[in-house]
Amino acid sequence: MAQLLKKGAPVYKGLPTDPEGKRDYAIRFYNDELIKHFDDEERIVIKNIEGVDAGLDKMACDIKSEHTTLRALFASINDANDLSTHLDDLGWALEQHIRREEREFFPLIQELCSEELLSEIEKAFVE
Repeated sequence: MAQLLKKGAPVYKGLPTDPEGKRDYAIRFYNDELIKHFDDEERIVIKNIEGVDAGLDKMACDIKSEHTTLRALFASINDANDLSTHLDDLGWALEQHIRREEREFFPLIQELCSEELLSEIEKAFVE
């Protein structure tokens, strides 16, 4: 999704190439996948790791802030004066968020949280 939204993105087979098609695809993806993803991370992961480590708490706060920014970017797609630029900004923000989670946040959780806590978090996702 992040790559698709950026200006100059390569053509992905079966995915839209025009700004309006990308907008519609992004809104569907957001509604069908990302809303639940953000909510699950905040409700399950972040809530369960609170107090484990001050640095981890700070990063969790930053992740929640990024979720807020991304929600606002998705919510304002239809009001964008320059749709291509808005989608590009959204694509870059989404990519930065994903990379931060994958490279910093999740590894720190694995490093600092007990196996028991990690297991509890995993179980909460299945329920």
